[in-house]
Formats: sequence, structure tokens, C-alpha cells
Amino acid sequence: MEIVRKVVDIVLHLDRYLGAIIQQYGLWTYSILFVVIFIETGLVVMPFLPGDSLLFAAGTFAALGALDVRLLVVILSAAAVLGDTVNYWIGHHLGQRAFAREDARFFKKEYLERTHAFYEKHGGKTIIIARFVPIIRTFAPFVAGIGRMSYGRFLSFNVIGGVGWVLLLTGAGYFFGTIPFVKKNFSIAIMAIIVISALPIAVEYLRNRRRRRTGAARP
Repeated sequence: MEIVRKVVDIVLHLDRYLGAIIQQYGLWTYSILFVVIFIETGLVVMPFLPGDSLLFAAGTFAALGALDVRLLVVILSAAAVLGDTVNYWIGHHLGQRAFAREDARFFKKEYLERTHAFYEKHGGKTIIIARFVPIIRTFAPFVAGIGRMSYGRFLSFNVIGGVGWVLLLTGAGYFFGTIPFVKKNFSIAIMAIIVISALPIAVEYLRNRRRRRTGAARP
């Protein structure tokens, strides 16, 4: 629980933490950001790391001149694409074995089922759409690997989704993060991004719950 509280604190106060990291590590900040985004997208056991909010915060600091926005986009796009690629091959080789146990602490079957439902609805485009949905983002490439989606097809979706995700979120931080209201209420802005990102999950959950109730009500 202490780790979860720490992660939540970091996510909600990225302005404070990222600013301190930039001051302390300088150019190494790019490496740190690369590692976080790579792990968040590449390791199926780490879906709770900051993704959308971190990109927004990084874009904001780029607008303030603390980071180079072009270098930022290149490095984080590479992290996103490489992360999904690693995730795909992990899923390809591990397959269903990772989710064999119902009480698994990290490989939760509900996440896998949720992602499968997402695939049923959106097909291969899930790789692109999932970039903007926390948890689904981490599990989508893993499921693509399990389902043996051809790597060439997966890679095209991966590159489009990864670069688009980084450009959109970093660009949002770059152009809107320096607005006085956002700067004064940065934690609220980050929370809003998290809530908006989680909306598709909430909507899909409610729809599935309604379908189950409807199915149970039928004679």
C-alpha cells in the first residue's frame, strides 16, 4: 500500500517531482522519462505508472524551456514504441500461462478480459485507441502477442499509436500547461487528465454490467 500511495503522490504532484528531477539530473532527465514510459507501456505488471499525466507535465516543462520539446518527442516516442514491442513479444512467448492463476497479484484476469472485450469492439485499431486508455494501454500489446497478431501489422499500429499519443499529450502540455490558471492549479489539471483518460474504462465497465444484468433478467 505504501508503494501505491507513493505512486499516487508522484502522479498528482508531477510538477513538483519532475521539476526537482530536472534540477538535479539535467540531461539525464530524458533517460529517466524514457525508462518510465518504456516500463509503463512495456511491462504488463506496471500499468499504474504515470503515462498521460507524465507526458503532459513534460510538455509543460518544455514550454518553460527546461526541456527540448523536439528531443522530448523523439525520445518518448521511441520509448512508447519499444515498450509496446517488448510487451507484444512477452505476450507472444508467455501467452495464457501468465494468467493461469485466478488470484494472481499482478497478472489480473479481469484486465485481460477487459482488453479482449476492447479488441472485440475495435479490432486491430485497439493498439492505437488503447494508447489513450490507462491499463488497456499496457495490456493491449500483450494480448496482441497472445493472439499472434502478425508483427508487421502490429508494428504499423504501434508506431502510429505511440507517436500520436506522445505528440498529442506532450503537445497539450506544451501549449496549455503554461496558461496561468493551469500553472496555479497543476494538480487539478493532472487529475482532470487522469479522469478523462479513465472515462473509456468506466463507460465500457458500465456497458458490460448493463449487458450482464439484461442477460440475467431474460428468462
